[in-house]
Amino acid sequence: MRGLDALRVAVACALEPGTPALALAEVSDRSGGRRSRSAHDGWLLSEAAARDSVGEGRGVGQGYGDADLAASSEESEEDRSRLIALVELARKGDSDAFGLLYDHYQGAVYRFLFYRTRSSTLAEDLTSETFFRALRNMQNFRWQGKDFGAWLMTIARNLATDHFKAGRTRLELATEDMGVHDDATEGPEHAVLASLTNEVLLQALTELPAEQKDCLIMRFLQGMSIAETAAVLGRSEGAVKQLQLRGVRNLAKLMPEGIR
Repeated sequence: MRGLDALRVAVACALEPGTPALALAEVSDRSGGRRSRSAHDGWLLSEAAARDSVGEGRGVGQGYGDADLAASSEESEEDRSRLIALVELARKGDSDAFGLLYDHYQGAVYRFLFYRTRSSTLAEDLTSETFFRALRNMQNFRWQGKDFGAWLMTIARNLATDHFKAGRTRLELATEDMGVHDDATEGPEHAVLASLTNEVLLQALTELPAEQKDCLIMRFLQGMSIAETAAVLGRSEGAVKQLQLRGVRNLAKLMPEGIR
């Protein structure tokens, strides 16, 4: 279960009396799915090894003294090694490696910004700015025990926050870009789910406090883990669980009277 479907279930559970807080907080952990692999994996790893062997680097991260903190949230060891090697090549100035990082993370960054702003045009602009800033600052990137994607998401989140603080735009409703899921869902919350459309959920999401909104977007709509979300928000994993719980409950309170 992923994305809006997972969020619908979480809100439906929150509307059911007597739902345990622990069960509610862990709904999104039933979601799955990871990113696709690149056709250039073999070239990437061999190129990284070749550069190290001729002295262009002293091993992954060693030129920056942060090798022990290199990390990736990918599920397989092969994918983790690939993404870490990509970052190392990119911060040594390899534009092709940065292009592969863009291909890997662009979709996730755009989705976060679209759900955050509800505007496809603004999300595209902020996504471009996110990667421009990342490219400009690649040589300053340091591993801090968190995924490179978390660094990108932090840039994206800060850009969105700054944009709205500056008052340059208002939230735009872009429901034409969102497909409405009408699939039946088994369980006691079926009747509630039948009334919960994506449009209702996304509109209510814009009314949550910023940190709760970002937490729910990352956890449900992005499928990020608690650890990844905590890294972006700069909070502990326990604090993220509480943010998620409060966010889902507040989202349930924002549902129309007919649904509640």
